[in-house]
Amino acid sequence: MTQDQIILFSLFGIVFGLLLWGKFRYDLVAFSALMAGTVLGVVEPSEAFAGFGHPATLVVALVLVVSAGLVRSGAVFLITRTLVDAGRSLGAHIAIMGGIGGVLSAFMNNVAALALLMPVDIATARKAGRSPGVSLMPLSFCTILGGMVTLIGTPPNIIIATIREDSLGAPFKMFDFAPVGGVAAIVGLTFVALFGWRLIPARDSGVGDQLNQLEPYLAELRLPEGSKLADTRLRDLDAAAGEADVTLLGILRDGKRRFGMGRNLRLREGDVLVLEAAPEALDEFRVGQGLEPAGAGAVANVTGDGVSFVEMVVQGDSRIAGKTAEAVGLSWRQGTTLMGIARKGTRITKRLRKTVVEPGDILLLLAPSDRADDVVSWLGGLPLADRGLTVTNDTKTWAAIGLFAAAVALASFGLLYLPIALGIVAVGYVLLKILPLSEIYDHIEWPVVVLLGSMIPLGAALETSGGTELIAGALVGLTEGLPAWAILTVLMVVTMTMSDVLNNTATAIVAAPVGITMAQTLGVSPDPFLMAVAVAASAAFLTPIGHKNNTLILGPGGYRFGDYWRMGLPLEVLVIAVSIPTILVVWPL
Repeated sequence: MTQDQIILFSLFGIVFGLLLWGKFRYDLVAFSALMAGTVLGVVEPSEAFAGFGHPATLVVALVLVVSAGLVRSGAVFLITRTLVDAGRSLGAHIAIMGGIGGVLSAFMNNVAALALLMPVDIATARKAGRSPGVSLMPLSFCTILGGMVTLIGTPPNIIIATIREDSLGAPFKMFDFAPVGGVAAIVGLTFVALFGWRLIPARDSGVGDQLNQLEPYLAELRLPEGSKLADTRLRDLDAAAGEADVTLLGILRDGKRRFGMGRNLRLREGDVLVLEAAPEALDEFRVGQGLEPAGAGAVANVTGDGVSFVEMVVQGDSRIAGKTAEAVGLSWRQGTTLMGIARKGTRITKRLRKTVVEPGDILLLLAPSDRADDVVSWLGGLPLADRGLTVTNDTKTWAAIGLFAAAVALASFGLLYLPIALGIVAVGYVLLKILPLSEIYDHIEWPVVVLLGSMIPLGAALETSGGTELIAGALVGLTEGLPAWAILTVLMVVTMTMSDVLNNTATAIVAAPVGITMAQTLGVSPDPFLMAVAVAASAAFLTPIGHKNNTLILGPGGYRFGDYWRMGLPLEVLVIAVSIPTILVVWPL
């Protein structure tokens, strides 16, 4: 093993270790590794930033912009308005929502597809009087499956296509993934709709069956000056709290929590009540007892229609993820108060405003009504309210669909380079005023762009140094004497395992060159190996950290870390079982 190989393997080991640890965001980890690789001499300085201009990076960014345009035009809501019905049986609902999610994910980023459909699914669950926990995981899995079908459906497909172009001279086309990805998606969707959802553990998972709303938030309310509750005891509020469906936990005084015996203390002005309540109950209790939000700042004095409750789920790259409400300046920057945090399976023991927010948490915000959407966008969260399913401008809707369909067709027939086609769509959306120019950059997921731009040069350096040959050689030696289907199975299992615990984009960057080298070592076509990597890199169903979609549903669905494998493991086995024979038929060795 050469010195360069040792350095690169060490860097990748550190990157994977830090990604597993999760202490630092993946874009910082990847960029730091790129800088280290450049300083240590394993990445040429002239190539250090080549990844940021790589076609894969550009396509991922443009797909997000185009997806936003399809949403703003009303194209997506045209579909959901027509097909979603709260009166259907649970199995039928999962099948239809999963089908919609799968189709949308094939033509737009699958994270964006889930972000669009998750509020619709939650609203449907509320209307049907059931927990969304039984339908959110199937929806997430179906959007992941749908992304396998086309080139633009998921970043791993884009990466694998461009790696093929770099190594073999030509990329995969738009629908080259369809035969294998389509079979895996259809079989997976069928399994999820008929059997998979029954494997999800039954528990209160986000929407209580009795209250028909999200599980209670931990919240804090303060006694203002002149409060009628001054000099009363906390226990004297039990009757009012019970009537409002509020659970009183204790009080905060002088920065200290007082539970248990604190119920006998006489309340003072400035005391903070710690309680658990749903949004409506919380507001009813606040108004009835003359309380104010703790640390409300500017929004505390706004009344009537001036403020509104907003529920949002925290994403992994949200501004507030890993920070407190105070640290991001939620009150003084946005005039917004953090009213509550819902975190499944964990009792929050710190003060609300001092609590570090985690991905998957659901936050209850009290925000100015005219800026509520902007506040959620600024925080980088996903709103859980029903966004409404009406189409505001039919002309813009069909213009957006037609322009996108034309670009896909031209790219599919090789008449237009895909990044150029998507770029034209983005320009067209701006010129047609479908997507405001001021919002273009807001829709690009910059951490993913930085991850791609950083990992691509490192992956290229690993291949140039012969590192991928070492990995491929080890896998070939492990499978020596086995039939082709067994070799592909091993490659898929190894790739799936990496994708379940790492970012699927990073997994594809490493695994695709290994697949090509394995094929060259065996003297066969690399295409079946690349297809195996494409499907496996996307099939991250065992954990909430393997795919961003799984992280998004963690809080709203009320899931625990160990819930995913119950439906995910048989689904991954099924995906491998149908993909291997399909690959060998469609992409023969």
